[in-house]
Order: sequence, then C-alpha cells, then structure tokens
Amino acid sequence: MRLLFDQGTPVPLRRYLVGHSVDTAADRGWSDLDNGDLIERAEEDGYEVLITTDQNLRHQQNLSGSDRMEV
Repeated sequence: MRLLFDQGTPVPLRRYLVGHSVDTAADRGWSDLDNGDLIERAEEDGYEVLITTDQNLRHQQNLSGSDRMEV
C-alpha cells in the first residue's frame, strides 16, 4: 500500500509500516501544496492513504470525491 505523510507527521513512524511504501510530502517536493491540492496530487499519483496531523482537514476539505484514498 502506498502511504503519504503530510507535514507534521513524525517520519520515524514509517519504520513501523513494514511492507508499505511510505513517502513524505517533502520527499515528493509537495511541501508548498495546500491541503486540497495535496490530496488531489496524491490521488493522481496513486497514494491510497494520507496520514496527517491536521485535525481540521475533514472540516476544511470536501473529501466526498476522494474515493480512492483514505485521509
């Protein structure tokens, strides 16, 4: 499974996700993308899960169209 860590997600967490492909927004050069653009780009690139520490993301974004990726 492909996972993407948003800014603020502790990178050492990736070592516990054995068997998964884990990248960070910074790894991908996406640090400057707003949440909506980040979600769209991640979906386009085949990420299945976005892990974020942003507790308000569900209230800031319309995630109803995000049927390929779990946020």
